[in-house]
Amino acid sequence: MLSPQNRMRRSAEFTAVLRSGRRAGREALSVAYLAPSPEARESGAPPRVGFAVGRSVGNAVVRKRVQRRLRHLMRARLALLPAGSLLVVRAKPLSASLGYDTLAAQLDGAITAAMRPRKNATRRRRGPDAPHASEKTRDGGDLADS
Repeated sequence: MLSPQNRMRRSAEFTAVLRSGRRAGREALSVAYLAPSPEARESGAPPRVGFAVGRSVGNAVVRKRVQRRLRHLMRARLALLPAGSLLVVRAKPLSASLGYDTLAAQLDGAITAAMRPRKNATRRRRGPDAPHASEKTRDGGDLADS
């Protein structure tokens, strides 16, 4: 069982992680990881984990069983997360039928992938300098070049 200080409960935290966190998915689950802010890292806030198990996973009994399994698996993996970080684990329907070891392997893979720094990461540019879709042709060149 996760201690209360390691659980995410507020919807604002879930929203922040899902909107701006890094995502990684596997067949049975997906995770969203939000690296800690410098303030949270310095304050020594513990890492927090939230779980989302939707109705597509199964009835209430099945969903609760999946959530308990994931909570138990995450308890052993809290040491992998930096202080102040936030992680949301979302169960997919396949997670209800997988064994404990397989679920653990998929969780490990997804966490590792979400925390891995991206190489050559590019972000979409916004603002007045960003090219607009109407300014591009199909081959990617500017209209002014034609």
